[in-house]
Amino acid sequence: MMDAKKMVLSPEDAQKAQKAHAAAVDDFLQPEKAPANVVGMGYGVKWSNGEPTGKPALLALVSQKVDKDELTEADMVPGKIGDMPTDVLAIGQPFAGQAEPLEVGVQTLAQRARPAPGGSSVGHKHITAGTLGTCVYDMVGTPGNPVGMPGHYYILSNNHVLANSNNATPGDAVLQPGPFDGGSDPADRIASLSRFIPITFDPPVPRALHRNLIDAAVAEGEFHDLKREIHWVGHLRGWRSRGHVTVGTLLHKTGRTTNYTTGRITAVNATVDVNFGGGRVARFRDQILTTPMSAGGDSGSLVADRENYAVGLLFAGSPLVTILNQIQHVRSLLRVEIV
Repeated sequence: MMDAKKMVLSPEDAQKAQKAHAAAVDDFLQPEKAPANVVGMGYGVKWSNGEPTGKPALLALVSQKVDKDELTEADMVPGKIGDMPTDVLAIGQPFAGQAEPLEVGVQTLAQRARPAPGGSSVGHKHITAGTLGTCVYDMVGTPGNPVGMPGHYYILSNNHVLANSNNATPGDAVLQPGPFDGGSDPADRIASLSRFIPITFDPPVPRALHRNLIDAAVAEGEFHDLKREIHWVGHLRGWRSRGHVTVGTLLHKTGRTTNYTTGRITAVNATVDVNFGGGRVARFRDQILTTPMSAGGDSGSLVADRENYAVGLLFAGSPLVTILNQIQHVRSLLRVEIV
């Protein structure tokens, strides 16, 4: 039986790996130098013979693993970078995908709900559908919440779910359920786009210049239409700062497509290239990688640890991996309170 304790890094080893990652990542991912199939870099636990070792490693994130005898010397990941051992983690081709239609009547979360809980289908009027993560409000000290009395209430989800990947205007209709699940404007309008963090794409900006941290947005709705509880997950108890989000942590989430799923963090501080369709790729930094726990349409799900502290905002994945934004970055950049 696999030793779960060896899937977790000690604080000392995590600190060493973080420093090694910071020193190596930009050079390693230079287009002219990156080995074949590499789509990112993070750090986590080194595995050997299918078992975790408990030792730290820099993780070369590849679309697929290739036998060594099929690689040129230039395309092989070195056994060490600096003093830190490396490992190769296959993550497929990460995609920030929208939803496929569901069979009628199969999915409770794809139906209209008022108030709408976290996990429900939602989306900008011009997309397919994504997931309502949870409901939030302005931080104390902002214009909407100067003395701890929130005047504005929001749906939290992804930019590509609520703001159509930068192609939206504040005030645009957000529908629940999303358009692919039968939502229409104005009958199913639950909120209006309020603000989003723009995503930098290649083209036109070269990936080495990208500083994307989150794919996130909020849309303002009426208090009585929004429910902070997440279906099956329950109420959040708080949120984890990025320094307390660690490799090996068990997670759970509820999303529009795959309902309730569980997973485990496999890498943190990952820099990874994500496909948004239409030839556009965005490089994200300081991301969380987990075992696969999502599919298209789950984008926007709020992911929590098993103590129900928010950890990340789900925005991309593949059959091999799910990718989350650090909730600390989501909270601070959007200036919203999670609990």
